[in-house]
Amino acid sequence: MGDFSAFAIPRFLLGESDVSPPGRELGRDTDSANETDGAALDTYSRVVSTAAERVGPAVCLIEIRKGRGEGHGSGFAIAPDGLVITNSHVVHRASRITARFADGREFPCTLVGEDPATDVALLRAEAGDVAYARLGQSSGLRVGQIAIAIGNPLGFQTTVTAGVVSALGRALPSASGRLIDDVIQTDAALNPGNSGGPLLDSLGQVIGVNTAIIPGAQGLCFAVAIDLVRVVISDLLRFGHVRRGFIGIAGADIRLPKRALSRLELVEDRAIHVIKVEPKSPAAGAGVQAGDVILAIDGKTVPGIAALARMLDGETIGVSCQLTVLRGSRLADVSITPAEMVVGT
Repeated sequence: MGDFSAFAIPRFLLGESDVSPPGRELGRDTDSANETDGAALDTYSRVVSTAAERVGPAVCLIEIRKGRGEGHGSGFAIAPDGLVITNSHVVHRASRITARFADGREFPCTLVGEDPATDVALLRAEAGDVAYARLGQSSGLRVGQIAIAIGNPLGFQTTVTAGVVSALGRALPSASGRLIDDVIQTDAALNPGNSGGPLLDSLGQVIGVNTAIIPGAQGLCFAVAIDLVRVVISDLLRFGHVRRGFIGIAGADIRLPKRALSRLELVEDRAIHVIKVEPKSPAAGAGVQAGDVILAIDGKTVPGIAALARMLDGETIGVSCQLTVLRGSRLADVSITPAEMVVGT
């Protein structure tokens, strides 16, 4: 081969980015970009580590005994007197519950109450003074913001993972069969044992309670939003369970045909077809019949069983309301007074 060292390489073959201007060292721009990326990474790391340092001492390993078996999960204190939030599925039917904190202290716990419908449970650890986490708000969350999970996956205490809020307002089936509506999806890694631990924002405030993963799927993890958890623990403290309204029907979600929508001047095509009415229930007393189609409560459309369950909250118990039904080809308004749902039904 000939010696080409004497020939200059044309600028257009190098590209402008490959040619350093006079007085500037080749690679200086790259160094600057690396420094910027490094600074951003350092900032991200500080956010995660600061949040973990603030909340880590409040996170505890929940150890339970069920019959002859043992299990564990995560929880976190929300008050210095040992009030602890965890998942219902972690402590359900446990004969013994213990909370072990990061400082090594271990306390027996009593169950204040649980709500399988939202997978939230409230414990009271027999502790006098523990570190506790501050509850934030989930209503102002934005997709893409930092999400930090702390828990005890596979028994490894106070494990920190980080990611982002992947989606908001997801619905997730609970062990009770009801849908948990206000669920945060995150890609912060969760594993068995993370259940009941806190999901944090960049300020170290609790925005959710970690509850579930989808086996075999990476980056699909879920937490019950803290705004819903606040409502649940308020009822658990007052009543030991969550108060919900009950009218006593079994039904199925249906879609109304376009002809019916046009004739009845309805906008919402989704409704509930009543399959069965429980004897001596509010629905039976109000004259609701199998075959009726429930369209609305007090003028608000009811687009399915899940929507009806949400609407029948504790505030509706004992309060008369108007149920709009389609009976045959006619609309009818039925006066009904929801009763309190018996726990376990």
